[in-house]
Amino acid sequence: MEVTERDIQKQIQKAKEGKQSAFNFLLDHFWNQVYGFQLKRLNNEHDAEDITIEAFAKAFDKIETFDESYTFSTWLIAISKNIHIDKTRKKNASIYEQTTDASEEHIKKIPDQSPSQEDLLITEQNLAELLRFIKKLKPHYQEIINLRYFQEMSYNEISDQLEEPLSNVKVRLLRAKKLLAEIIHEHHKH
Repeated sequence: MEVTERDIQKQIQKAKEGKQSAFNFLLDHFWNQVYGFQLKRLNNEHDAEDITIEAFAKAFDKIETFDESYTFSTWLIAISKNIHIDKTRKKNASIYEQTTDASEEHIKKIPDQSPSQEDLLITEQNLAELLRFIKKLKPHYQEIINLRYFQEMSYNEISDQLEEPLSNVKVRLLRAKKLLAEIIHEHHKH
């Protein structure tokens, strides 16, 4: 099914109301565009992924400020470009020293509790099989899945453990669950 501009506008509106499914939709729909843009600029998968995660985290924190007269993908790419410029300026500062300027109130808008389709798919897997699937993820995705599902940490605990802003943790976990769900789906096709 093709996604129309009207579908995207509806999802943006739902995201502004704090609906988890809308954040998932926007992340899925625009990830490749923002990641691809950063990959061309940086020529480094890890850095491109980190900047893309930060861009989505910042965009989701500030979603209510998005002006619908602009294109959402352009807004996301502008955010990612600014993050890259900031990182270049602070070359000596590591990702862990950076914090978002979002208030706790905005960060809490992405709910922690409602299980997504990916959550349900992940929890239905046989444990040994699930561990094999998780090993196919990149190490930083393996780590966040481990902390969330096996050590049963809250988003705040994961944020403290990884010394990363809460918003980055939420977006990285969304991305990890999506990738893991794709691996599971791919396996079940065969």
